[in-house]
Amino acid sequence: MRDFAISDHPGVQAQLDRLGALSLPSGRYGLETVRGLLARLGNPEGSLPPVLHVAGTNGKGSTCAYLRAMLEAEGLIVHAATKPHLVRYNERIRVAGKLIEDDHLAALLKEVLDAGAGLDPSFFEVTTVATFLAFHRIPADVCVIETGLGGRLDATNVLAAPAVCGIATLGIDHEAFLLAPEPGTPEEPLARIAFEKASIAKPGVPLVTQSYAPSPLASVLATASGIGAPVMLRGRDWWADVRETIHYRDALGELDLPLPALPGAHQADNAALAVAMLRHQSAVTVSGEAMARGIRSARWPARLQRLGPGPLTALVPGRTVWLDGGHNRDAGIAIARHLAGAPPLHIVMGMLANKDPGAILAPLAGRALSVAIVPAPGHDAHKPEDFAPFTPLPIASFASVAEALAALPPQGDALIVGSLYLAGEVLRLNAELPD
Repeated sequence: MRDFAISDHPGVQAQLDRLGALSLPSGRYGLETVRGLLARLGNPEGSLPPVLHVAGTNGKGSTCAYLRAMLEAEGLIVHAATKPHLVRYNERIRVAGKLIEDDHLAALLKEVLDAGAGLDPSFFEVTTVATFLAFHRIPADVCVIETGLGGRLDATNVLAAPAVCGIATLGIDHEAFLLAPEPGTPEEPLARIAFEKASIAKPGVPLVTQSYAPSPLASVLATASGIGAPVMLRGRDWWADVRETIHYRDALGELDLPLPALPGAHQADNAALAVAMLRHQSAVTVSGEAMARGIRSARWPARLQRLGPGPLTALVPGRTVWLDGGHNRDAGIAIARHLAGAPPLHIVMGMLANKDPGAILAPLAGRALSVAIVPAPGHDAHKPEDFAPFTPLPIASFASVAEALAALPPQGDALIVGSLYLAGEVLRLNAELPD
């Protein structure tokens, strides 16, 4: 698997060109290469500030956003590693509260790429090592680190002793990688996904989880037990009742917390997981008041984001344009739940060819006024006919989001959805760069 990035900074672009030439050698799985690269650079992962490590299918990025916001509301200095980037590669590495600066990023990537000569590291391995090197060298109070793909074989899983690990929601995604046949792993798909995610657990380190269906739950518990990690399970070890507020309780007591500003009912669950992670670790202390401020201030772009004024939204004046990078069935369900009760809207979608074409349209059945298909920038994407089985509406095809928006009928709001790569392009074209 590869990723792509561009930069206006010549020094950064030179290193991104080198990164773009990397690939994951066919059939090579494991952490040996990333460990070897880290060793050449002095094993920076072994001396980071306390780490909060988050995995999951949907919600892990939002959970990281809540963690960072709550920690910063407490006055702590936070490093954060999230993925993928939407517009700029710099979004992946937040150093002491700010996106990494271009000169620092260019030097860091060059150092890691040079050190990897002969090891044939992947894009993600280089990115992870560069992140750990930055977090090792610059002081901070705590690190928030999101896994990339899965957990067990994700490059971030070289972390030996995080302060706490967390797992957000579980669903089917990245099937070619996470469900590849392998002896000794669960055969039932969702149980296998749970096994992969829960494998970020570490001996003696609390693993804080949402509640799950019986099969994935059994897999999480068995995996954690085999590793020696205590599991803090929602509904057994901590509770969050979401109504007008988030009423949270665990063995330490109860908290009444506000609902997030981020739209979507699922965001309260992500915020509750972040609270539970902070409550089940001892490396840093965060007050209930700081948790409340962080829940309200957290921002996470391209997740049910209402686009602001810009060149794209100017094409449909007076109408709301929603943007969501969701591309799997759980994301489609969350979007449909948020839009329940709202008038039907126009769907503009671009989805990678390796994703389920019905993942978004099926949950939104009956909610669409029209369906327009656009490319997913830089990637092979589904063709319009791939979506036909999932909607009774005629499907239009356009070369760009701008063309699709300009061609919309005069009434009705719009939802742009289907890929984080598409979402990043939309934010760039609408001049709403994540900061």
